[in-house]
Amino acid sequence: MATTRLMPLHTGKGRTVGQAISDIIDYSKNPQKTDNGRLITSWQCDSRIADAEFLFTKNQYIQKTGRVRGEDDVIAYHLRQSFVPGEITPEEANRLGCKLAKRFTKGNHAYIVCTHIDKEHIHNHVIWNSTALDQTRKFRNFWGSTRAVRRLNDTICIENGYSIVENPKRHGKSYNKWLGDKKKPSHRERICAAIDDALAQKPESLEALLELLQQAGYEIKGKKVPSLFGGEQQYSIRMDTLGAGYTPEDLRAVIAGEKEHKPRKRWTGTATPEKRSGNLLVDIQAKLQEGKGVGYARWATLFNLKQMAQTVAYLQDHELIDYSVLSEKAAAASTRFNELSAKIKSAEARMAEIAVMRTHIINYAKTRDTYVAYRKAGYSKKFLAEHESEVTLHKAAKKFFDDQGIQKLPTVKSLQAEYAALMTEKKAAYAEYRKAREDMKELLTAKANIDRILELEEVREEPNVQKEKEAEQR
Repeated sequence: MATTRLMPLHTGKGRTVGQAISDIIDYSKNPQKTDNGRLITSWQCDSRIADAEFLFTKNQYIQKTGRVRGEDDVIAYHLRQSFVPGEITPEEANRLGCKLAKRFTKGNHAYIVCTHIDKEHIHNHVIWNSTALDQTRKFRNFWGSTRAVRRLNDTICIENGYSIVENPKRHGKSYNKWLGDKKKPSHRERICAAIDDALAQKPESLEALLELLQQAGYEIKGKKVPSLFGGEQQYSIRMDTLGAGYTPEDLRAVIAGEKEHKPRKRWTGTATPEKRSGNLLVDIQAKLQEGKGVGYARWATLFNLKQMAQTVAYLQDHELIDYSVLSEKAAAASTRFNELSAKIKSAEARMAEIAVMRTHIINYAKTRDTYVAYRKAGYSKKFLAEHESEVTLHKAAKKFFDDQGIQKLPTVKSLQAEYAALMTEKKAAYAEYRKAREDMKELLTAKANIDRILELEEVREEPNVQKEKEAEQR
């Protein structure tokens, strides 16, 4: 689940446009919050000099249109996107932030996405230039833009399997109607529905309720604050994040008769986790040594039986009864997945290089005349003060070419053609990548379960062999 807040940025008192842009970008790029800059992504600009590029675009806009605004002019937009703790990885949050920025601006504005991990909740700071890339128009903060950002953010979350805010406070059309009646229920909705069903069975304590949830297919993690994991969840969900009526404190009060429970079901369907191709078997003995009780052992035994039934059905459906064939298939699936993953990463790395190079080539061409004039002026400080952004961009581009050892610059057209070809290749590979990932996961899970069973059989056979030897000696 992600919440958003859109904030227009103004120059403010006592600051120039360049200082105002630098302040917000420098804060967002803080290396202590972005894993030393690893969680920073930019579009149509170089994150290292984004402030100078933003300012240069604005100067070009003034020269082309002649339109100049006062202190009320919006110089950039700052979008904060916050995620629920434990539901998303920093890398995935950064990816969703880029997707949100690109779709909301329609790719017409340069932006930078910085993912902060200094707090319990991972959050993005998205800064985009109010001036469009074509330098002829600006982004206008239209009426209802905050609602539009929230809607788009929710759509992206749903598309990627993440939960959304259940009760947004707004007027007009029902939020659920906007999402559609047939939307896929979130993991939290499933958990709340499972809790409703468990409460209907009148458990005597919260521990008894958790045992009912285990029987429904959820794995319970944590002691102080229980977390639930099941179905297609990538991460466990803490019960204290489920909202009013579903926290451990609220549930204890309901079970004790101190509070009335009001179910919050918003969809029709089963409350059990989504069907999976199979889970890894639970090592019951190891769990008992960790302090789990007899009740857990009973649940784990039943869970293992169900998973083995699913594993056997999967092997029969795919004609993988021979163990050697299963091993070969699992190894081949892992190899194919790794090949596709490396192919996609290679394409993405090259696309990033092309984007940076294209930006520097364009900046170099646009600022060449200004830099020549600066040099003819004897590197005048006055000239530099008047054309600081252009000079900075030109120097940055020249340094980039020198660092890369580039003698002859490629054309922008050839770079765009290569970028488009890589994008087509990446999109085609992604479809196969997802299927390869699921195939590998299913095969490795099935093989791991079979290996576990064979290991247990060997453990059982050893005492029997020992008894036979003792009998022969007698």
